[in-house]
Amino acid sequence: LFDGALVESVLMRYPGRVTLCVSSQAGCGMNCPFCATGQAGLTRNMSAAEIVAQVVEANRAIANGELGGLRRDGGHDAPRVTNIVFMGMGEPLANYNRLMKAVRTMVAPQPNGLGMSARQITVSSVGLAPAIRKLADEDLPLTFALSLHAPDDTLRDELIPVNSRWKVDEALDAARHYFEVTGRRVSIEYALIKDMNDHAWRAELLAQKLNERGRGWVHVNPIPLNPTPGSVWTASEPDVTREFIARLEAAGIPTTLRDTRGKEIDGACGQLAAADA
Repeated sequence: LFDGALVESVLMRYPGRVTLCVSSQAGCGMNCPFCATGQAGLTRNMSAAEIVAQVVEANRAIANGELGGLRRDGGHDAPRVTNIVFMGMGEPLANYNRLMKAVRTMVAPQPNGLGMSARQITVSSVGLAPAIRKLADEDLPLTFALSLHAPDDTLRDELIPVNSRWKVDEALDAARHYFEVTGRRVSIEYALIKDMNDHAWRAELLAQKLNERGRGWVHVNPIPLNPTPGSVWTASEPDVTREFIARLEAAGIPTTLRDTRGKEIDGACGQLAAADA
């Protein structure tokens, strides 16, 4: 950025769409111990212009053929970014006003905006409950994703330090409120960490807490933990992962194991540290 602060955004191509994982802060102040960004600490909030500029730069890269060109054989066939996920560096809701200004610019018609669909934009949070409720009142059909990672306060206090302020039940209540106001199904993000949060009883507790708040309002996305430098934690074993998902599905919770992409370039979830090249 203009002052030398470093951020990363990640382009991902899929059949029929191109997703950009964008950052909302340079660094992150949430201090989650399994995330490289959190361990680096917070440098500063990004401006709305800096957030939007990531999309402009990504569209330029696509136009320049940096995704290998348009094709119809299973690669990307979108000429520009179609989907946005605010899952890059930073806690989006901790930079709320600039986040919303950027989102409204993304969805505003061209030429004043980027002409994107709000339904193709996902905003994630580690659980800033008041801001989640505020987001619900923005009158935009965004997708909301709650990075939960543990269904019990004892463990989540350790994994997500902000849980000491807003507990699991408060975060889930705010997420349910988001669904009630917007009608948009909420995603629960859950990084599976070996021998830490991947126990079958935790899957059952998660299902219980979600079902207590109704049916059809939520979808769980487990994802194997991506390695970060110096971390003693690693991803769950495949059989443990399968059992965790089976317990959720048995309780009627829609669950999809998320694809892990970008580990080879340190560009996967939890790996964005923006080191000098």
